[in-house]
Amino acid sequence: VMKLNPQQAPLYGDSVITVQLTEEDKVEDDVVFYLVFTGSTVQHCTSTRKINPGSLETISPGHDCCETVKVALCASREGHPVLVVAEENFQFVQDEAYDAAQFLATCAGNQQALNFTRFLDRSRPPAADVDFLDEKVALAFRHLKLPAEWNVLGADQSLTENIPRETLMHFAVRLGLLRLTWFLLQQPGGRGALSIHNNEGATPVSLALERGYQKLHQLLTEEGAREPDSWSTLSHTVHSGDYSVKHHRGLDVYLLTAEA
Repeated sequence: VMKLNPQQAPLYGDSVITVQLTEEDKVEDDVVFYLVFTGSTVQHCTSTRKINPGSLETISPGHDCCETVKVALCASREGHPVLVVAEENFQFVQDEAYDAAQFLATCAGNQQALNFTRFLDRSRPPAADVDFLDEKVALAFRHLKLPAEWNVLGADQSLTENIPRETLMHFAVRLGLLRLTWFLLQQPGGRGALSIHNNEGATPVSLALERGYQKLHQLLTEEGAREPDSWSTLSHTVHSGDYSVKHHRGLDVYLLTAEA
């Protein structure tokens, strides 16, 4: 039996999993370990890196639904067949960041909901929490299957630019969420949101200035602004048909996902 820590991960993946090996699995250096996650419709295979003789580290894959999956620890060695050395259950769950991303995606044009997010801002979370929130919600947003017609400004595109209103972009900028702001900028309506005034006459750009968020202001105003450092710059995904391969540069781990 191997020990996985933690034994669950959010649907959008990208969290670190540690694998504790049992005495008999601590073997020679030329053995390579993989984890295979088998879900009801997709299967993931991840490479691992050795932390010490008794433990490995890998990155949880993003999964397509909340469920408990089987994880097999496989060992491979040149000239030998691949062995399954241990099996364990693992759970993919919908966490608060995923709920938050879903809520925000649904409320893109909903003024009541967006005003509620302003009310939340009065209790400014500390910077470390903001960073954590930013990373997780941006990851979750990326993982959502947004409908083709989804727009940062909501479904009602007939609203002209001149109507003062809150937007998702105001929300992301007000809290200083760099990665979420970047994600929204790449979506339909993202750029258009930058020139929309709210009821106090603030645009996302003026909010960034007023709050002294220099990096964020650059992101919104500079032509060639680059993506802020985040998991997505740490990892690179290539899709091909039913397969996708992701390289997590931080841990130098590869994840292969295939339709089962």
